[in-house]
Amino acid sequence: MDGNRRYAKKRKLKEGDGHRVGFLALMTMLKYCYELGVRYVTIYAFSIDNFKRDPEEVQSLMDLMQEKIEGLIKEESIVNRYGIRVHFIGNLKLLSEPVRLVAERAMEATANNSSGVLSICIAYTSTDEIVHAVQESCEEKSDEISVMNASGAGYGLLQLGGNEKEERENIVKLTDIEKHMYMAVAPDPDILIRTSGETRLSNFLLWQSAHCYLYSPSVLWPEIGFRHFAWAILSFQRSYFYLDRKRKQS
Repeated sequence: MDGNRRYAKKRKLKEGDGHRVGFLALMTMLKYCYELGVRYVTIYAFSIDNFKRDPEEVQSLMDLMQEKIEGLIKEESIVNRYGIRVHFIGNLKLLSEPVRLVAERAMEATANNSSGVLSICIAYTSTDEIVHAVQESCEEKSDEISVMNASGAGYGLLQLGGNEKEERENIVKLTDIEKHMYMAVAPDPDILIRTSGETRLSNFLLWQSAHCYLYSPSVLWPEIGFRHFAWAILSFQRSYFYLDRKRKQS
C-alpha cells in the first residue's frame, strides 16, 4: 500500500494523516474484495525495515495500528460484517506489547469467522519468513531424529542398501519449509497490487509470488479506487491461462 506519505505531502496534510486516509482506502478495497467473493486478502502493513525510520514516525504508526486493530474487534467492524478471520503475519515479537496484545485479541475474536481470511503482514519481510521457516523445519526434524534414535528406530539413515548421504540431504523437504511459512494460512496469491507505479516487491511474499500477476497502478495508495481494482481483475483474467500454464510447468 505504497504512497501514504507522498499523498500527505502532495495534499499538504499533517504528518500521519496520509496513513489515516490510506486506512480508509483499505476499508473500501476490502469491501470490494468481499462483495465480489475474493476469499483471501493479504496486506503489507509494516515491514521490519520500517523500524529503521524516525522513532517518532514509528511510534505514530504503532499508535495508529493499535487504534485500527482495536476497531477490527468491534461487532460492527468490516471483518465481522463479512465473517472474515484475521491473521497477523510476521515476527510479532518485534512489536510493542500493546500492539502485539491487541493483535492477539483480534485473532482470537475472529477465530470462528469462516467466510474469508484477511492476513495482515506486520513486522514482516519475506526473507525473515523464509529464515524462520527453515529454522522451524530443521528444529522439527532434529526433534524427530532424537525421538527415533532414543527409541532405537533410527531415521532411515542406516537402512541396509540405503544411501546415507542421499538420505541426509533429503531430511528437510520443500513441503516442510512451506508448512512453517507464516503465510501457510493462505494459498499463494493470484494478484499482487503495488500502488505508486513502483514495480519492486520490497521483500513481500517473494516465496509465494512466483506465478502471480503483478499490477502497479500509478496512483498513490490513498487514491486507489474501484476502477483500479476492476482493471487488476480483468488483466489477471486475460492472463490467467498463461499464468496457469507456467504454474503447472514449475
